[in-house]
Amino acid sequence: MNRGFRINTLINGSGILAGLGLSAGLAAFAFAGPQTQVPTTLNDFAMPGTQPNSLDHPIASSDSCASCHGFYDDVHSPLSTWSASMMGQSMRDPVFHAALSIANQDAAFAGDLCLRCHTPSGWLEGRSTPTDGSALNEIDMQGVNCNFCHRMVDPVYQPGVSPDVDQAILSALGSDLPTPAQTHSGSFVMDNLDRRRGPYDEGPNFSYHEWEQSPFHQSSSMCATCHDVSNPVFALQPDGTYSLDLASLDAPHPTGNVYETFPVERTYSEWLMSDFAQGPVAIGDRYETTLTEVSSCQDCHMPEANTPACRFEGDRPNYSTHSFNGGNNWVLNAVRNLNDNDFVTGLLPDLVTQSIERAEEMLRDASDMELSMVNDDLNVRIINQTGHKLPTGYPEGRRMWINVQFFDGSDSMIGELGAYDDLTAELTTADTKVYEAKLGLDESVSAATGVPVGPNFHFVLSNKRYKDNRIPPRGFTNANFQSVQAEPIAYSYADGDYWDDTQFVVPAGAARADVRVYYQASSKEYMEFLRDENVNSVGDVNNPSTGEIVYEQWVINGMSPIVEMDFASLMLPAGCPPDLTGDGQLNFFDISAFLSAFSAQDPAADFTGDGLFNFFDISAFLSAFSAGCP
Repeated sequence: MNRGFRINTLINGSGILAGLGLSAGLAAFAFAGPQTQVPTTLNDFAMPGTQPNSLDHPIASSDSCASCHGFYDDVHSPLSTWSASMMGQSMRDPVFHAALSIANQDAAFAGDLCLRCHTPSGWLEGRSTPTDGSALNEIDMQGVNCNFCHRMVDPVYQPGVSPDVDQAILSALGSDLPTPAQTHSGSFVMDNLDRRRGPYDEGPNFSYHEWEQSPFHQSSSMCATCHDVSNPVFALQPDGTYSLDLASLDAPHPTGNVYETFPVERTYSEWLMSDFAQGPVAIGDRYETTLTEVSSCQDCHMPEANTPACRFEGDRPNYSTHSFNGGNNWVLNAVRNLNDNDFVTGLLPDLVTQSIERAEEMLRDASDMELSMVNDDLNVRIINQTGHKLPTGYPEGRRMWINVQFFDGSDSMIGELGAYDDLTAELTTADTKVYEAKLGLDESVSAATGVPVGPNFHFVLSNKRYKDNRIPPRGFTNANFQSVQAEPIAYSYADGDYWDDTQFVVPAGAARADVRVYYQASSKEYMEFLRDENVNSVGDVNNPSTGEIVYEQWVINGMSPIVEMDFASLMLPAGCPPDLTGDGQLNFFDISAFLSAFSAQDPAADFTGDGLFNFFDISAFLSAFSAGCP
C-alpha cells in the first residue's frame, strides 16, 4: 500500500513477511541441499543483432583513444571519466565475477547472457566461451569500452537521420536484425568497420579516424541495449507466469520480445513510461548538468558541460561528459585493490575519489523528503526526482530505507527505527520501510533445480517477482508499468504518484524527529550469498572463490558504505506523555493506565520508542511523571 502505510514499532519480521504473502521460511536466502544445474546451452541465450566473429575490424583498445581524449582534464576528458566509471570497470568488477560464477553454476552457459553487456568486445570476438570469462584478453577487460559504444548502430534506420552506411549494415543482418522490442540484454548492432560515431559533425577536414555523425548516441534507446535485461529462458505464459520447459531447451526464445521474457531489470522501460520520455522535465538544479530541463538517460548520467572533448580543440557546446555515474560507491576501490597497475585500469586515485563523490552526489539529487503530521503519526514522504524507479537497475542487494530517530525535550534519543549498524552491516528492517525488488523461484523451477521456493539471489533461476515497492517516476500509471513488466509487487501506488508516504507511530515523550533516507549498493545478505553459494574453491585459502574474494573486498571497503540521500527534522506537537488518561492531570489513574498498557504491550507504554517493553519504559514513564506536565 502507499498512502497511510503505518509503521508500528511493535511489528515484527514475521508480520512484515505475512504482509507480503510470504512465510519466514520462504524468505531465507541461503540455499541448502542438492541442486541441479539447468541444462541450458548457448542457443538458449541467443538473440538477434551482430553475431560473434562477424566484425571486419576488431574492437580497438581504449588505450588508442588516450592521446587525444584522455587525461588532459581529469574532471571532463572522456577517457579519464570513463575509466573511473562502472562502465569502464564492468569486466573487472569483483561483484560481477562472483555473480557470474553462480550464474554458470545455476544454468549451463548462463554467463553468456552476462558477458554480452559486461565485455561486448570479448563477446563479439568469440572469447566469451567458455562463459566463465577465462578466455578474455586485456582489451576485453576494459568492459564497455570507447570503441564499442562509438561503433554501435541504431537498429531502426531513419532516412536522412541515420548515417547512410547504416542501411547496408542493417540489411546485411537479415533475420538477425533486432526489432525495437528485441534491443535488450545486449542485442546490439555494430558497424563492422572502425567508423567511430558520435553526435557531432566533424567536418570534411577531420582525418584522425573514420567517423559518422550519429543522433543515436544521444538517444535513450541506445541505453536500452543493456539497461533492459531479461532472461530469455523463461517464456511468458497466458496466465502471467514464466515457465521453464526443459524439453524445449537448446533453442532461442521464440520471439525474443523483451516483454515476453522474464524481467530482471527494466530501467529503460521505466523511463519509457515516464514523463521524461515525453519531453524535457524541469527538476531543478540537479545532476551537475547545464540543462534546466532533462529528458534522456544521457541528460543525467552524461551531464552536459561546455568543455573540450579532445585535447586539441576548444570548448564544445553541450558536450556530454563521460562520467556515467550511478549509485556505486565502493567497487572502484575494490577493483584498484585487486589490480596492481592503475595505469592499466585507468583508476588513478584522484579519478576514483571524484567518481565516488559524483555517485554520492547523484544519490543525494535523486530524491527529496517532506515531513508532516497525520493525526498523531509522523508522515515521511519521499519524492522520486529521477526518470526511473528509485532505486532502479540490478535488484540484487540494492536497497533504500527510512531511518527515524526520536528525541525527547532534553535532546536525548528515545527511539530509533530503521537502525543500521556500521560495524556489522546489519539493518533493522522490521520497524521501517525498505525500498527494494526481490526476485525468486516458483514451485515449478524449484522442483527442477532443488533451490527453495521464494525470494533469493539466484537471479538466472528467478521466474517470479515477489516484491517491488520502489518509487515510480513522474508519469507513472499502473497500466503502463504493467505493460512493461514493472508494476509494483506486494505494494501499490496510485496513478500519477511519484512519491511514497510512510507513517510512523510517535513514541510518548518525543519532542523531535530526525529522519534520513539511506541507500546501500550491496547488502550484507547479498554479499554473504555470493561468498557462501559459490562452490568453486570454497575454503581453499590458496585458491579462494570469486565469492570469497569479493566478500573480503566488501569488508575492506567499508561493507558498502551507506549514503545519506535526504535529511530533515520535525519538531513534534507538544503534549504531556505521562497523562495517559488525557484529563490534564497527573495522578494515580495515569499510573494505573500505564501499568495496564505496559501489561498489554500497548504502544502507549513504549516510552523509549524501541518497540520493547521493559524496565527502561517504566523508568522513562516515572521520570516524565515526576517532571510533570507543562
